Amino acid sequence: MTELVTPPSDADATAKSPPVAVGRVVAITSGKGGVGKTFVSANLAAALAKRGKRVLVLDADLGLANLDVVLNLYPKITLHDVFVGKARIEEAIVQAPGGFSVLLAGSGLVEYSRLSPEVRQDFLRIMAGLTPNYDIVLLDTGAGISDVVLFAVSLASEVLVVATPEPTALTDAYAIIKVLAGQQKRQTIRLVVNQTARLGDGRAITAQLQQVVDRFVPKQPGQPLRLVHMGDIPADPQVRQAIMRRQLLLQSMPGCPAALAIAQLAAKLQEAVMR
Repeated sequence: MTELVTPPSDADATAKSPPVAVGRVVAITSGKGGVGKTFVSANLAAALAKRGKRVLVLDADLGLANLDVVLNLYPKITLHDVFVGKARIEEAIVQAPGGFSVLLAGSGLVEYSRLSPEVRQDFLRIMAGLTPNYDIVLLDTGAGISDVVLFAVSLASEVLVVATPEPTALTDAYAIIKVLAGQQKRQTIRLVVNQTARLGDGRAITAQLQQVVDRFVPKQPGQPLRLVHMGDIPADPQVRQAIMRRQLLLQSMPGCPAALAIAQLAAKLQEAVMR
């Protein structure tokens, strides 16, 4: 059974110390928007479900949620309703195409754009109610290093950073890696490179980022930060078509190169974090 162990309830301590994450909770995040993070979250969930896992994706991009758009869902009850006590968690969970569950957030909710004590406690309560019921929970976080994003990531036992080969995306990926290493003392951060042009691009990019991390990110004594290359998702015209049709790539074109790459990512993630 998966659980979250929270620190003492003292307000000051709670504000400074993130909860200790235990179990199969994976935060899927990015330094920059527009790199395909939500696309990866949704299709990775479908691939894990196909492997027989009970999967839930929580749209943790509070305020700018778009998982519902990617999945072509129109929820009547959202995470916001659970936060304010209008609905129970079970009422807000819906089944997505692809055989997994989702808990969708409302879009444009300014009150969730910053980490207030209320948002923090609501998040902890939601996670405590969710994690025991699934083999794996994927947190589709916002992009960047805001306090809301970093708190959502702190709830996860594993972090998967999505990047693309573009210089700005890699610069921002390094920024979030540096922050996670410094603030959350992460020793392992996993990386998937989306929209690669050539086989092996992602592994080379991971190696380059590792060199920069080794040089510029302060090391914890005996705890070097290791970047793990989890795979590449090749640039594939079928991806854009699936997104425009608001369909899962793994359902609409399961044999295309990008879908096969996501299936391989699911197998590798399962082996790494679900033993």
